[in-house]
Amino acid sequence: MIEVKDLHFSYPTGLEALKGINLTVEDGEFLAIMGQNGAGKTTLVKHFNGLLKPTTGEVLVNGTSTQQISVAKLARNVGFVFQNPDHQLFSESVEDEIVFALKNFGFEGETIKKQVDWALNLLDIEQYRKTSPFMLSGGERKRVALASILAWDPQVIVMDEPTIGQDHQQKEKLQQFIIQLNAQKKTVVVVTHDVEFVAECNPHVILMSQGKILVSGKAEKVLTNPQLVAQASIVPPQITQIFLRLADLGLPTDVIDVHEATKILLEHLRRRK
Repeated sequence: MIEVKDLHFSYPTGLEALKGINLTVEDGEFLAIMGQNGAGKTTLVKHFNGLLKPTTGEVLVNGTSTQQISVAKLARNVGFVFQNPDHQLFSESVEDEIVFALKNFGFEGETIKKQVDWALNLLDIEQYRKTSPFMLSGGERKRVALASILAWDPQVIVMDEPTIGQDHQQKEKLQQFIIQLNAQKKTVVVVTHDVEFVAECNPHVILMSQGKILVSGKAEKVLTNPQLVAQASIVPPQITQIFLRLADLGLPTDVIDVHEATKILLEHLRRRK
């Protein structure tokens, strides 16, 4: 569990990025944090593994204050995938990148080989095993960064803008992968602007603006509220936009799922016959 209590954070420049955040991320939760650039999303999640420390307030991971434990120890339980993979990658090959993290956490021999093979196949990057990460595309590098985190099996996985640079097929794989992780009781936190991706996954959603939390709730309730999403400078999912325009027909407007939308429309047409 991650508990955030009255968290304030200011950068050395004097910019106050977080202004009294209170939040609990339960074990096994799937959470999406959304909002405009500069809302404080990345600053907030960097507190989850101690990359940033509170100016005032407190962040507890499994009951221990992040002020009292090193980033290295926190990282064993809270894996963080950066928005820009170049801030994370440094090894000469994709395989070495994954091996380094495992060795750093005390894995040895056959276990390392097994975990490397598993992570490479999971993220569909086996063919790049001996390739320098910096020879890959941006989307591929993001998958390498994710593989290097997942290999040591942290309980919490934080992903900052994971869909940037990914094509539709890779987004679908990422969606299914996150759902699978969550089914395994892993805690998954995603920072993203990708409203369609969030709509398809339907996690718990937090909207942020100007260093504060505007609202917290299920995606189907939060993302279908035009006033709230406007405050966070995002747009409702395309399905929701369609149903908002069809509100005069008596159709519900809190729809984000394509399958649910199809069912509602077919039922509406059936009744009109």
